[in-house]
Amino acid sequence: MNRTKRSGQERLTADDCPRMSFFQRYTLEFFDHHLAQSIAFIEKCLFRRYLAHSDFAERIHGPDVPLGAMTQTKSVAFHTLGCKLNYAETSSISRVLEAEGFVKANFDEFADIYVINTCSVTENADKECRQLVRRIQKRAPQSMVVITGCYAQLKPNEIAAIPGVALVLGASEKFNIANHLKELSGQDHTKICSCDIGDLTDFHAAYSFGDRTRTFLKVQDGCDYHCSFCTIPFARGQSRSSSISSVLENVQEIVRTGVKEIVLTGVNLGDFGHNSTPDGKRENLYLLLKELEKVEGLSRVRLSSVEPNLLSLDIIRLARESQKLMPHFHIPLQSGSNRILGLMKRRYRRELYKERVSQIKDLIPHCAIGVDVISGFPSETADDFQDTLEFLESLEISYLHVFTYSEREHTKAVEITPVVPVRERHYRTTILRALSDHKSQFFRLAQLGQNRKVLFESQNRNGLIEGYSDNYIKVAAPYRDDLVNSIVDWVID
Repeated sequence: MNRTKRSGQERLTADDCPRMSFFQRYTLEFFDHHLAQSIAFIEKCLFRRYLAHSDFAERIHGPDVPLGAMTQTKSVAFHTLGCKLNYAETSSISRVLEAEGFVKANFDEFADIYVINTCSVTENADKECRQLVRRIQKRAPQSMVVITGCYAQLKPNEIAAIPGVALVLGASEKFNIANHLKELSGQDHTKICSCDIGDLTDFHAAYSFGDRTRTFLKVQDGCDYHCSFCTIPFARGQSRSSSISSVLENVQEIVRTGVKEIVLTGVNLGDFGHNSTPDGKRENLYLLLKELEKVEGLSRVRLSSVEPNLLSLDIIRLARESQKLMPHFHIPLQSGSNRILGLMKRRYRRELYKERVSQIKDLIPHCAIGVDVISGFPSETADDFQDTLEFLESLEISYLHVFTYSEREHTKAVEITPVVPVRERHYRTTILRALSDHKSQFFRLAQLGQNRKVLFESQNRNGLIEGYSDNYIKVAAPYRDDLVNSIVDWVID
């Protein structure tokens, strides 16, 4: 009888039982093989962790060995908080580290290094970052935690005080992460690498990778608007852009991977164009979109968010005529009260916003329009809120993104009184989200029976495959391999 010894015990193999059925033998061999693989993997992880974190490494190399010198390979896991721009940047940072020999791990698994790319639009985003660090400390107390992103730029010392954080990288250093990790030694204190936000002038391109269907491409960064509620100018600096030629290079690289749709992202996307063309003309978003029309193999272009005062009639007309620019605009409003818009330091009033929505619907009746709105801004009265509610009800829009106002340090809004009670803010948020549900349902009903182009994604969700129409209607169908990453004529039902 054949038995395999492991850990002092004898283990039965399939050869011991010749009278087993084929299925029984196959099942035993299958589990035997995968059990051995699992044990080997666990041993490898434990040994690597021992090498990296026990005093064994210190006895061999000394106490101040750079992170990359103890073992040949380090695993790194990523988590992104906030916007699609952050998502694009995290993906690019991941590729930088993989090119340097780091191995990417799932964030919910053990890793030698955890990188959290943070947001700081709301207090909840800050809290979520701190909660993630605490989770990592419980799961892998000897692992290194790196914090970057907007929260890291705004409050580096606050983050450095969180137990378990080894490295804080501000806006100027996030794309230099590989060098910082290589130089990082086993010191007890947290290393902070940041700069004055006024010194930040470089633009770093970034795009997400890994989704076969859709990529988020960063083409603009920073903002010069200084809205009274917003910390982004302090976290990301002045407005700056890629050049059209550089964007086209990235787009062609993305298209070669088989991606069908590119979503252009930025902090203030409509402000794209801080570079001059060879003939001296200033670049802008419309000119970029015109050039993207010429890219072979690119099926779809979608815009993430464009301020109403920067959304030109030329862009709207292009969306009507184009086979690539999707009939879908996301246009921040923030409030339907002109008094509140003035306090917010927004660069438009509700009349201009209504004009943009009317222009879009007149030219592209089936176009989807998304809206950002803030509830409970300081001094927002019941009448101000009612103005917002009635204004939104009057618009032909498709959905709302509702944000409950959150006090942010160093913004002008925190000086405005009276403050709306938090409970009232959340009540107003609930009402606006109910309106969003109503608008979404009404928009979909208006599209019933229409034949739209749907790009199906890749995931099998309980036997279903999901996709989005050109005008951003979500559809689902029984999963079929031939639908994956395909654009299909589909009747909305």
